[in-house]
Amino acid sequence: MPKKTLLKIFAVLAVAAIAFASITTLGGEGTVSESAAGFPAVTANAGEAPTITPPTGPAPATLQTQDIIVGTGTEVQATSTLTVHYTLMTWSNGELIESSWTGGQPATFPLAGVIAGWQQGLPGAKVGGRRLLVIPAELGYGPNGSGPIGPNETLIFAVDIIAVS
Repeated sequence: MPKKTLLKIFAVLAVAAIAFASITTLGGEGTVSESAAGFPAVTANAGEAPTITPPTGPAPATLQTQDIIVGTGTEVQATSTLTVHYTLMTWSNGELIESSWTGGQPATFPLAGVIAGWQQGLPGAKVGGRRLLVIPAELGYGPNGSGPIGPNETLIFAVDIIAVS
């Protein structure tokens, strides 16, 4: 085979391997999941507040999701009302901004009433699961930011699905 053809095949295989690794779920009690080099790692201890390791490198330009713990209960739909625990970190500085775990009370809301990154990233998750969402600014709070979230900030959420109705 010509050298250029081999290089093209290798490049396609490398991209496929990276894509597969980014959607592969690592799980189990006490494990840490890291979807790709530089991405935040999230602990997988069910029923406990997650620990998120700050990311390194440039933020992704598109929504990234990964199931850290795969749930077995009711599946989230676009029209669902959710009860969740969540932890929010900003990509730019790895700062923990907010966590429902801190107050001890989960949040309940219709999925249709929150940021687009959640609306696009949570359907398909199931009760009992923990999903990592890495949300680019245009699917989060955009150029204006919101409260402690600065303009054009990429958001990192670890979301535990407690109930779906």
